[in-house]
Amino acid sequence: MSQMLQTMHDVVTLAADEPPVIPGFKPSLPGTLQTPTGKVLGWTAGIGLSLAVLGGLTGWACVAIGHNTERAQLASRGKSAILWSVIAAIGIGVTSGLVWGFYSMTQGGK
Repeated sequence: MSQMLQTMHDVVTLAADEPPVIPGFKPSLPGTLQTPTGKVLGWTAGIGLSLAVLGGLTGWACVAIGHNTERAQLASRGKSAILWSVIAAIGIGVTSGLVWGFYSMTQGGK
């Protein structure tokens, strides 16, 4: 335990030094790439969410058809499709938010 405390003490001491040990580096995309990158991310997220909605609607249709025609396997596959569509939409939303957040952080408050 004392080794971990000593390491944390060293890290805090190095971070408080004047001038700082780690130089100030601000990563950013070149100006010519900012607009195309935003367009690609927007289109990718939009198309992905559209496909997730289409998959969910197809799943609901399979559930309805399978239930009314007494095809349990079709209804079961429809329920799985709905579940995976929801998971895909959540994944796309979270990933898009993370990418946008990291992108915004690299811009330095511009």
